Amino acid sequence: MDLELGEERLQAQRMVRDFVEREVGPHIAAWDREQRMAPSLLPRMGELGILGICLPTRYGGQGYDYLTLGLVCEELERMDTSLRVIMSVHMGLNSLALLQWANDEQKRRLLTPQALGEQIGAFCLTEPGAGSDVAALRSTARRDRDVYILNGEKMWISLATRADNFLVVARHDPDAGATQGLSAFMVTRDMAGVTTGDIHGKLGIRAGSTGWVAMQDVAVPIENRLGEEGEGFKIAMSSLDNGRYTVASGATGLIHACLDASLRYARERRSFDQPIGQHQLVKQKLAHMQQWYDCSRLLWLQAGWLKNRGQRNTRETGLAKWYATDHSVKAALEAVQLHGAYGFSDEFPVERYLRNSKGATIYEGTSEIHQLMQADYALGLRQDRPLRCELPAWDEDFWLGDDIAP
Repeated sequence: MDLELGEERLQAQRMVRDFVEREVGPHIAAWDREQRMAPSLLPRMGELGILGICLPTRYGGQGYDYLTLGLVCEELERMDTSLRVIMSVHMGLNSLALLQWANDEQKRRLLTPQALGEQIGAFCLTEPGAGSDVAALRSTARRDRDVYILNGEKMWISLATRADNFLVVARHDPDAGATQGLSAFMVTRDMAGVTTGDIHGKLGIRAGSTGWVAMQDVAVPIENRLGEEGEGFKIAMSSLDNGRYTVASGATGLIHACLDASLRYARERRSFDQPIGQHQLVKQKLAHMQQWYDCSRLLWLQAGWLKNRGQRNTRETGLAKWYATDHSVKAALEAVQLHGAYGFSDEFPVERYLRNSKGATIYEGTSEIHQLMQADYALGLRQDRPLRCELPAWDEDFWLGDDIAP
């Protein structure tokens, strides 16, 4: 396994770090306090090429690989989780699904505007009564000649009120098996019957957009079906592989942020006539944070290496997501404890880190779901099989080639 990052990847990482430190850092505490996403954020990320960072240049992307995507997500969440969530949804759950499952016409029509940041993608799987239990999904898609009529409501949808295109999983055949009767569709905001709204009062990720998407007799052309009928569950699970990868690398960045803040405070804060960093139990907390960061980073790098090779990585990505998100919560708790009373206020960013960290142990597969999955892999009860459409390996001729115009 070659984990040499190289100058090009590091240059992309530095570009994102410079962006968040100069344009987001001075304002993020206020945005979080006001519970709003800055209207200029998405256009600016599109302008910098971040929203298409690991999509082929032939579709308007920047042509970087999956390891670069992980580095970008680390840097974004090192500043604030709401920034990484944008990449998880727009890139991981939507755009990479288009790259993997869409036909050539759909890629030109739907993927290219998203790669350029001209349009924003979202992912609609969770419903009021269906989260981890995808088999309980109730949204319907009834075939009527050349269109599907979609009805249903999706909840806890990131970028719900900001997205232009929604990847929606709905049940097209109520008589088929719980997962066999699902299909995937690209629903656009301008389709009649689509309404969206925001959810407020969240514990964390307050500087991001989370909401609901309702569909009432929405006529979706057959040209907007992704993959074949009945492949909705496979498409959703492969999308989650990509989304979980960004969550894992992002949570690693959050651990890094907790460590950075704690190191600064441990050097500056004094008690008993010495910096608190000289106290043994404070050192123990810092050592644990460093350990959790290094382990989390190695896990997502392994998953990214497999993605670059075009190999199935569900187990490795799930393990990275589970470990990094659980330990980002632990790191944030330790950072708050180390800051003492100041960690309990918004004078320091660690209280925001703690609030933000919890969500990732719930969305895109709860920690409990991932724990069961890893046990099943270890017991031999779970085995991944090749999909009809595999995410393409990173290849310079494909990612950077210009033989197909956007």
